[in-house]
Amino acid sequence: MSMNIKSAQSIFSDTEVANVVPTTIEQFNQLKAEDQLALIWFAYTEMGKTITVAAPGATSMIFAQKLLDQIKQMSPAEQTRVMCDLANHTDTPICRSYSSFTTNLKLGFWNQLGEWMEQGLVASIPQGYKLSSRANSVLQEIENADAGQQITILRNAVANMGFDSNSSGSRPKFREPIAVPTTIAARTKAKIDGITNTAVLSYINNMNANDFEAAVNLFAPNGALQPPFQKPIIGREAILTYMREECQGLKLMPKQGTIESMEEGYTSIKLTGKVQTPWFGSSVGINIAWRFLLEPQDQIFFVAVDLLASPKELLKLVRQKGS
Repeated sequence: MSMNIKSAQSIFSDTEVANVVPTTIEQFNQLKAEDQLALIWFAYTEMGKTITVAAPGATSMIFAQKLLDQIKQMSPAEQTRVMCDLANHTDTPICRSYSSFTTNLKLGFWNQLGEWMEQGLVASIPQGYKLSSRANSVLQEIENADAGQQITILRNAVANMGFDSNSSGSRPKFREPIAVPTTIAARTKAKIDGITNTAVLSYINNMNANDFEAAVNLFAPNGALQPPFQKPIIGREAILTYMREECQGLKLMPKQGTIESMEEGYTSIKLTGKVQTPWFGSSVGINIAWRFLLEPQDQIFFVAVDLLASPKELLKLVRQKGS
């Protein structure tokens, strides 16, 4: 029986992922708009004391600046209305424009609004506003999560806002300028305890160099990438589009790995380590596992990227190899 995407998803099924993230995001999405905005305000103020939100560069923000300036010129009541519309997925020109932004731009958009709120240039949450009991429960979940999980919740919360008229998700996006890949001479080479496989090492090295075309060429034509808590993205073209929109500036830091031989010449490899994002700089490392399934020709048939439940998962491979 040949491998397929569904069977590939079951490799290393004992990996413990941070289910608190999709659960909290689902609870967040069910809150009323005012509570959602209050929690985002918390994220950019209280969380900001320990986690520095890095605004995108000026070149990238050009795509969002016109919308931000438009909001800045509005009355406080109009500003509040716009932000509620974004949370409520209301069909307005601003919500449609916002929905066309990449996730990086959406984070930068809210980062700028947060700065203007602190400066009194944009309406903030009314003084004395009380969260509902459901919102307080979500807030407690966010506060109890580790830093990497917190920023993932924040990222997904703002990514889901706006109005998308195309339910297929294939809408054109205002792309950020594509980062020029790091020159060959300046690239770092990953050293992963227990792993010498060329395809896996090349994948990590190319991703860290923003050389997404080279990374995608390591996949089989029908290969798939499964980001955390998402469905697999199948085919080289779709994977390349995703990488250009979501993976620029990521720093992958796998530390150790393990290899298992499978039937029909396939090989499964699991890595654990951390990822740093350009949105939060080097202050936060997100605990990650990569689960690779390689074809007999050493092309990548499937790779799942998992947000781990706890730092203990990072050590599981070490214990397994030592047992």
